Amino acid sequence: MAIGAFFLVWAVLRDGGDESPFTPAGLAAASVIGLAVVLREVVLRSARDRFLASQRLLDRNLRHLPARVVGTNGSGKLTLEKNAAVLQEISRKSEAAKVLGHLAVSHKEVVDLCAEYLAATARELPTVGVGSPRLAALRRGSEIASICHRYHLLQWAGIQSRTLTHEAQKHVKLNDKLGFARQALGVIEFGLKNYPNDPDLLASETVLNQLIASMQASSFIEKAERAKFKGNNKRAISLYKDALFHLARGEVEITGTGFEKIAEEIEKLRGLPEES
Repeated sequence: MAIGAFFLVWAVLRDGGDESPFTPAGLAAASVIGLAVVLREVVLRSARDRFLASQRLLDRNLRHLPARVVGTNGSGKLTLEKNAAVLQEISRKSEAAKVLGHLAVSHKEVVDLCAEYLAATARELPTVGVGSPRLAALRRGSEIASICHRYHLLQWAGIQSRTLTHEAQKHVKLNDKLGFARQALGVIEFGLKNYPNDPDLLASETVLNQLIASMQASSFIEKAERAKFKGNNKRAISLYKDALFHLARGEVEITGTGFEKIAEEIEKLRGLPEES
């Protein structure tokens, strides 16, 4: 835009007979750049203010949450008033978590609250009489909490596993990579305990198992290369086989070239004498 403004002003002044059109054209271009900087600052400041407001909303909701929202009185009975209060708290925390959708911890807070409420209703429902008004309220609350629990658990599992997987890819040491990858797999497995047939969780589990198997196989291949360099052919063969085992156990798709290369190395080493 600045370049366009420069040539536009330059062309207008030149056609008008101005002997030095470059100076006004340069000032026009600089003005465009200055305006763009100001607008960018305004937009970024507005976005930052919205983010901080959302963060304050989430913090306020978390501060207002009791340590145990179910069964805090002496009787432990989930009354109609308490049931309504807990559902309102779940709804408020859910909305706050959606505002900050990229923060895994906000979704986990909602998951824990829903799980506590569902456990409480599971204990209460068998004891509620058929004609009691609490029966319909608890059943409806359980439906709402179940839907909310599923949504936020899947959100938390997705965000947390992606974060941990990214951390695994950033590190250089294999132990660090495996540590973060296994943590990510643990998050997905926690989700599968609650929703074992969820396709996204199952797909993530497969990907992470393949990633971990590939890391382990790469480690064995590196060790095999070192053993081969030292002339310890038997150990190198064993390590290559371990690499293939981990790739097969993790159901990693091995390209024909990669599989053939490992197989050729094994056959080649079998035909070589062991160095003393």
